[in-house]
Amino acid sequence: MAGITLVGTRLAEVGTEFVYRGEASACEGCPYRDQCLNLHEGVKYRVTGVRENTRTLECGVHDTGVRAVDVEPAPVMANVSPRSAYAGSKASLEGPCPHTECPSHEHCEPAGADFDSEYRIQEVIGEPPHDYCRLDRELTLVEFAPPEG
Repeated sequence: MAGITLVGTRLAEVGTEFVYRGEASACEGCPYRDQCLNLHEGVKYRVTGVRENTRTLECGVHDTGVRAVDVEPAPVMANVSPRSAYAGSKASLEGPCPHTECPSHEHCEPAGADFDSEYRIQEVIGEPPHDYCRLDRELTLVEFAPPEG
């Protein structure tokens, strides 16, 4: 599911990851809509290449313009219950967490994953970054596979 799209010049660097959030109101009437709005909403992507010999295009959303890049769906690191933490199995997130200062918060509420969905586990990483869970959850850090198709 790799593709070519336009991203803000600040994001146009190999290895940059972002979650595509869909069309902004400033996109209305833009001549480059079809090149920008060609990703799947809510999916995390990684820039795999920056197109050379292309110019920076003006954009109503990105103040420094947009550039053409190659992207592919990126895996999402997440904390899940150890009961379902097996490579190849499906798991879902445990639920919201109000403790934003926790070193695991970004894995309990990861960008690019929803609480209502199940994801295929690509790899089990192991212990999460926190020492203890303030919600008393047993958690294992895994890597969700990028969506297929």
